Amino acid sequence: MNSEIFSIRETLKASLKPGRYEHSLSVSFTCMALAMKYGYDIDKAELAGLLHDCAKCYDNETIIEACRKKGLELTEGELQAPSIIHSRLGAQMAEEKFGITDPEILSAIACHTTGKPDMSMLDKILYIADYIEPRRYKVKNLPAIRRLAFEDLDQALFQIMEGTLRYLDESGTYADIMTQNAYHYYKKQMCTQTEEQKEGE
Repeated sequence: MNSEIFSIRETLKASLKPGRYEHSLSVSFTCMALAMKYGYDIDKAELAGLLHDCAKCYDNETIIEACRKKGLELTEGELQAPSIIHSRLGAQMAEEKFGITDPEILSAIACHTTGKPDMSMLDKILYIADYIEPRRYKVKNLPAIRRLAFEDLDQALFQIMEGTLRYLDESGTYADIMTQNAYHYYKKQMCTQTEEQKEGE
């Protein structure tokens, strides 16, 4: 383990609740596994996973206040679903507190709660890893999604988004517009791929 990773782990261990810290480690390991599978930079994947919830040391009200103080404009949708906002603050904390300047890592942290259209490889890896990490257990089809994540990254991404929106709809919880936009973007992409496959048969 290099000194940077060790230092980040020690800082997170001191600031996050034990369960959140263990989740961060687990997401980091899952990011690394997906990075190995898909030929992505393992070190960058590890950092993104470790730091994705670095702002979770604060409650929602504190996160909203901190975003406003830092000039991060929050949409009405984000304010209706405050649990997603920690990703925005987390990206800024990763840069200011932990010295992360890589735009791919910062982007992945910033969108890991909502996704977005046209995600990068690391965006997808972190979004999926946060969903499938080994300590997760409440989602009914999680074993199938875990297998799919190591077979078809985009299909896994789409199914996670679809399942998330279905859950939010059934529970009467607000779905952020960015999540909806991301879902429709990848739904269109999946449909295009299906049509191309049929034409090639």
